[in-house]
Amino acid sequence: MVAFVEQSLTTTRRLITVGFINRSLQMATPIALAAIGGLYAEKSGVFNIGLEGFMIIGAITTAGVLFALGGTSPNQGDIWLAMLVAVVVSLVLTVLFAVLLIRYKADQIVAGLAVWFIGLGFAPFTAAYIWGSRNSPGLASINRLEVPGLVEIPGVGPILFDQSPLVLGTVGLVIASWVFLYRTRYGYWIQAAGENPTALDTAGVDVNRVRYATVIFSGAMAGLGGAVLLAHAGNFVGTGDTMVNGRGWIAIVSYLFGNYNPLGAAAAALLFGGLDMLQVQFQTVGIDVPSRLVNLFPYVMVVIVLTVWGKTRMPSSVGEPYETED
Repeated sequence: MVAFVEQSLTTTRRLITVGFINRSLQMATPIALAAIGGLYAEKSGVFNIGLEGFMIIGAITTAGVLFALGGTSPNQGDIWLAMLVAVVVSLVLTVLFAVLLIRYKADQIVAGLAVWFIGLGFAPFTAAYIWGSRNSPGLASINRLEVPGLVEIPGVGPILFDQSPLVLGTVGLVIASWVFLYRTRYGYWIQAAGENPTALDTAGVDVNRVRYATVIFSGAMAGLGGAVLLAHAGNFVGTGDTMVNGRGWIAIVSYLFGNYNPLGAAAAALLFGGLDMLQVQFQTVGIDVPSRLVNLFPYVMVVIVLTVWGKTRMPSSVGEPYETED
């Protein structure tokens, strides 16, 4: 028994390395960004099931703009500008999506699936038009931000002070989104729009304006998630389900697992990001596990979460269009 415990601890130490944690954080970042946007929309009463599609659009837009700015040798400034353009494009498209859902009361599930299908078709087509292939050539990835001196701190130094600025920015955004949602009157309006829109309307707050804001925010965040995924990978992959590969759907599971709390959603995203990186880590430490089996880990966890986790309570007015009382 003692020998088994010691062997288990040794294997765990081999798996949980600084490199593994850093890669897991990078994998979790786009999921966390999309999850925060999705939970804001759903908190207000609108189910944005199109997160996957907006992530795909964000990724291909970033890759296309990056290539237009610097070819196959763009600089770091080009990456930031390409990401900004991707967010703007996603935001504009989400405005149209929000009008369709809120003003014209389109079915939220059908409209979200349509966005996903559009992304699945548009991104490979655009990649083939630009590069003659569904996959882009190598472009550029974001550089890590290293703080001299502090990076030498044992344990936390290489994680906190030699990290992608996109990871660090996401951590700040997660905290800010929690504060905004639970510590400001605007956050209370969002919660009321999903729980009791009639009471919010009676208080003089336009329910649909609140919903417009959160849906547009959710699309922009999903687009940013796709842009971050591209900025970490350094090239676009349009084969299969594209490089996004279900992360938008996992983002939905993340905020459900996190009970609509940005901090909980981010923690769930980190869990899924770590599971996604296990294949690389197994290969690194020489543990022989079939790659197809390891690739199933995140999706098995999704099934487990959806089946077992019972503490999530959806806002009572999710999916219900609201007519402003005159």
